Amino acid sequence: MLQLKKNTPRWVIVIFDLLIHLFALFFAYLIRFDLKADFSLIEAEWAILSKSLWYFIFVKLVVFGLFQIQQGIVRHSSTEDFKRILLAEMCASFLFILGSMVRHYQLDGLYLFPSSVLLMEFIFSSAFVIAGRFVVKLLYLEYTRDKGKEEAILIFGAGASGQLTKRLIDKDAANLQHVVGFLDDSAQLQGKRIEGSRVYPLHQLAKLKTKHQISTLIIAVQNLERSKLKELTDLALDLGIQIKKVPEARTWVNGSFEMSSLKKIDINSLLGRAVISVENPKLATHFLNKTILVTGAAGSIGSGLAAALLQQKVNRLILLDQAESALFDLEQRFQKTETTVQIEYVIGDICDEQRMERLFALYQPQIVFHAAAYKHVPLMEANPAEAVRNNIGGTKCIAELAAKFKADQFVMISTDKAVNPTNVMGASKRIAEMLVTELNAAHHTAYITTRFGNVLGSNGSVIPIFEKQIAEGGPITLTDEHITRFFMTIPEACQLVLEAATMGNGGEIFVFDMGAPVKILDLAKKMIQLSGLRPYNDIDIKITGLRPGEKRYEEVLANAENTIPTYHPQILIAKTRAVEADQNNRIQQLLATASAQENEASVSIMKQLVPEYISNNSLFQKLDK
Repeated sequence: MLQLKKNTPRWVIVIFDLLIHLFALFFAYLIRFDLKADFSLIEAEWAILSKSLWYFIFVKLVVFGLFQIQQGIVRHSSTEDFKRILLAEMCASFLFILGSMVRHYQLDGLYLFPSSVLLMEFIFSSAFVIAGRFVVKLLYLEYTRDKGKEEAILIFGAGASGQLTKRLIDKDAANLQHVVGFLDDSAQLQGKRIEGSRVYPLHQLAKLKTKHQISTLIIAVQNLERSKLKELTDLALDLGIQIKKVPEARTWVNGSFEMSSLKKIDINSLLGRAVISVENPKLATHFLNKTILVTGAAGSIGSGLAAALLQQKVNRLILLDQAESALFDLEQRFQKTETTVQIEYVIGDICDEQRMERLFALYQPQIVFHAAAYKHVPLMEANPAEAVRNNIGGTKCIAELAAKFKADQFVMISTDKAVNPTNVMGASKRIAEMLVTELNAAHHTAYITTRFGNVLGSNGSVIPIFEKQIAEGGPITLTDEHITRFFMTIPEACQLVLEAATMGNGGEIFVFDMGAPVKILDLAKKMIQLSGLRPYNDIDIKITGLRPGEKRYEEVLANAENTIPTYHPQILIAKTRAVEADQNNRIQQLLATASAQENEASVSIMKQLVPEYISNNSLFQKLDK
């Protein structure tokens, strides 16, 4: 590769520009005489020009010096440099006109240069100087690239972001990349050239990959629809093409971004459905100036709810969790957030009735979001008494205190695993739902339940686990190759919970339409590919077998047979069976059994309370009828 050790001396550039201007002047005379003139005419014109030439040279040197034209590095010339050159040429031409007027009226009655020559000299000088710099820049870029190692890339989106991306790649010789062309859905752009590169339709990606050995596809469209992003990603990864994305425009520094800012596609953005959005003006008034308690506030959903509530201008936010370190981290995070909301950070166990009663008496919360729960299926399968104590007993404690201290609302966060549960965790959450629903009929407080599936990026969820396994070189461990799950992001889940709280009157179990289920094996392969690696070659995928209580397929939460629609298309109300007369007695018996750490007896009572609870791959299958 060519190594340029130092910049060209300034005096060389000055002489180079001066020669270009002299050539442009003489070329203008040639054009004026139609490229032919006899000796007598040339002699006559030279007699006039010879007296003006010193003025021409003086003006060009002085004007270009004042505009600092030669101070820039020629191989890095930009549009700003070209603008300055045009301004300098215009200024020089103005001085030539001024000098001509002085000579004509004050000296010998002649002009410095003919008007046509002045006009052509301006055009030729501007064009030749700019072209000279452009050629030098192109030669520099051409000879500083290591062509044997260049990567061929395509840019999706031939708009402003795409054009800027191409300029950055062309300018940065160190990145060893070459833009083959653009991909764009616009039929008006396809087949045309932009920034010197051709625009192709998307369906030619496979052909371009084969012809040019495309290694990377850069998505340069801002706010691209999620379905389109998924289509592009799937197509590129299937062809073995790396895919990256330009950052959001608001993150650009001085209207530009560095090539190092290109991001990998976030797996969270590939759910295969539109982003769930809530734009309800009632949200602001519903939570305005309220005192709100969030249990499990340091968890993924709890902390997401807390962040969302800070945007709703509540009066006071009480954040309760028994995890000291996690709550401390949340406090540090919110200290960086500008807010007028009073935030109280409380350490406590939701099963500690005395501690919780003091908490309610002190703060008198008007709305309670109950997100505290044990959620890991295998752990709860091994510790059923603790699942009952926390998920049912803790819920009972907080829910009854909400009624005692006359809270307006109690919103419980449940799970899709409560639908036809196959494990202790899901059954415990279903019983908690039943308990909350019954309380609604007897108290002023409106008891509302929200139920949704897996949350992308939450603590202990599949994506952070896969990311860690990929970073460690694999293998990715998967319990079953056919397993599927419903997914949504933390912000989506939290917005839907707030929306359900706003529309709920009490007694409802709101379920969220989460789109089609995602096959976890496909998710694992895609995460490996997005990391620039190959499944089974660079990172292996091992099937370990279903864990105790684990389902292959989660239940469909939202269909016409078991739900009632609401005004929001992605929020529905679950139909549930009526509460049985002896439900409270059985729950009290269950809590007493769990308190005595009688695991098998606890599960047996749970199965009586939830007849649809059939254990799967668990030692408690023997209790099923």
